[in-house]
Amino acid sequence: MFFHGTMRVNGDGHLEIGGVDTVNLATNYQTPLFVYDVALIKERADAFKTAFEEAGVAHQVAYASKAFSCVAMYQLAQNLGLSIDVVSGGELHTALKAGVAPEKIHFHGNNKSKEELNMAVSEKIGCVVVDNFYELDLLEEIASARQITVPVLLRLTPGVEAHTHEFITTGQEDSKFGFDLANGQATIGLKQALDSDHLHVLGVHSHIGSQIFETEGFVLAIEKVFNYVEQWNEAFNFKPLVLNFGGGFGIRYVEGDKPLQPKTYVNEIIKETKKHVARLKIDEPEIWIEPGRSLVGDAGTTLYTIGSTKDIPNVRRYLSVDGGMSDNLRPALYDAKYEGILANRATDIATDEFAVAGKCCESGDMLVWDLPLPEVKHGDLLAMFCTGAYGYSMANNYNRIPRPAVVFVENGETQLVIKRETYDDLTRLDLPYKMKETVSFEN
Repeated sequence: MFFHGTMRVNGDGHLEIGGVDTVNLATNYQTPLFVYDVALIKERADAFKTAFEEAGVAHQVAYASKAFSCVAMYQLAQNLGLSIDVVSGGELHTALKAGVAPEKIHFHGNNKSKEELNMAVSEKIGCVVVDNFYELDLLEEIASARQITVPVLLRLTPGVEAHTHEFITTGQEDSKFGFDLANGQATIGLKQALDSDHLHVLGVHSHIGSQIFETEGFVLAIEKVFNYVEQWNEAFNFKPLVLNFGGGFGIRYVEGDKPLQPKTYVNEIIKETKKHVARLKIDEPEIWIEPGRSLVGDAGTTLYTIGSTKDIPNVRRYLSVDGGMSDNLRPALYDAKYEGILANRATDIATDEFAVAGKCCESGDMLVWDLPLPEVKHGDLLAMFCTGAYGYSMANNYNRIPRPAVVFVENGETQLVIKRETYDDLTRLDLPYKMKETVSFEN
């Protein structure tokens, strides 16, 4: 079994994370439970930042907080010197409530509302990443009414398809995101933004997808972006102050996944950028990137308690846990793969394969189809690895199941950062139905 971060097996044969026994975590906080290895998050953040610092390149590393957001996570990210990428008014509100410096916040999204943009402008955030003509006009209207200038990046669709799942590719021409380069929309959008008295164009942004294990896609995207920067420089005297090449850096979920080190991604992005800057003889822009999954994905582990089991001779052996698609939608959404072990019997040898089923009333609520485990017992503790990205952030109340608690662990200490939902929480916003009197008519 592949352990990562601070994971180890202690003398009792239990899985430990951050120096904390997972059996004790399950006892103290119940299950399902998200456990985050803070030391691993710090290590990853430092690796991305150090790569830029060693190269002497002006930069921002922005945490793509859609991967996992809460007040404590935003505070941790800010303490690590990261900027913050938000994609909704809710994430923006949470980041501000956490005390994140507004100038370090970048606002993404393909359908920002007028209310969300007003909020971003009022808080004087670092930049709005403009995604389409509707938003360009809306932001112009808001900024003009206030007689202010709003810093923006223009999101481009570079026409590069990353080698990843079709649901998480974003850089191809047929995408809901961004101004397309090939059909001329990006040029029209950039000219409109540059001509505005109320928009300050910092530069451009591109993002080619998620869970990427190579650098070729980034290289191709950078080349395409610079080909257009060259045209725009000649046509509009446009020289970008910032080039944001997004994120999508992969992590290891299962055997066979071979992600690169943060430094490898960063060094290739820097090398390609410098090459084109030298060719165009323009000032070197700041380089921004947006790691999300690669900061928190494998730092997160979900603990479940095993309940019922079902053996179908010569077909499959099922075990059911006390969570499922209500806390991890990724397997149902795009067949995501995971590994795990029995956290309370971490040294026991696997003797069979089990299908791990969730408790939601859906046949498709399956977390893993073929997980090697020892003979399981009711009440065993299952640890599923690498659930830190898009687990809690996609958690839901399907079947009126309360969302789990979240704890941070580091150096033998624990901190509860999100409380477990209660049944009362589920009905807190519900209103009663008011029965109206019915009128009967008699012949």
